[in-house]
Amino acid sequence: MSIMEYNGGSVIAMVGKECVAIASDLRLGNQALGISSNFKKIFPMSDRIYLGLPGLATDVTTLKEIFRYRVNMYTIKEEREIEPETFAHLVSSTLYERRFGPYFIEPVMAGLEKTATGGYKPFIAATDLIGCLNFAKDFVVAGTASTKLFGVAEGLWEPDLEPEDLFETCAQTLLNAVDRDAYSGWGAEVYLITKDKVVKRTLKGRMD
Repeated sequence: MSIMEYNGGSVIAMVGKECVAIASDLRLGNQALGISSNFKKIFPMSDRIYLGLPGLATDVTTLKEIFRYRVNMYTIKEEREIEPETFAHLVSSTLYERRFGPYFIEPVMAGLEKTATGGYKPFIAATDLIGCLNFAKDFVVAGTASTKLFGVAEGLWEPDLEPEDLFETCAQTLLNAVDRDAYSGWGAEVYLITKDKVVKRTLKGRMD
């Protein structure tokens, strides 16, 4: 068994029309043994950037604090908020520093990037456990249910979805994919990020 599957968990991020959604399940397990049904895997890094961390639970808590510290240091030094693409490269370099004894995490990032005209454009990215970046225009997935997430997302996602449609698509993709994976599930958490607000919704899932 891979160490990446030890605690289970899955994350997906999707792009909409001037909005972005990121969702995760809430299960924490010790292989097939369920431990918690309220284990957060998505964390705010700024008002417009959210980070999903599926993988080994000890590394989730470690990396959450490392990224929080590095983002705060960036904000103090640069005297401005970090942009999503810059943050993606920060995540990548942080993981690559430890490539010979890596953190067992595959981060997923979602946010809104400021454009030159003053508007916002959606941004999503994911990396592997040593920081190889994957930028996408539609969706990115990670975790133990990633193959199922790919299949469902390919069928449901459409370009330029409105915020509420994007939430529905992202939520249904996650809930249906984790039902086919023994190491993910037990409820879900969805963040919908628009230029005006961030909406967080907690969903009930199958508990078997």
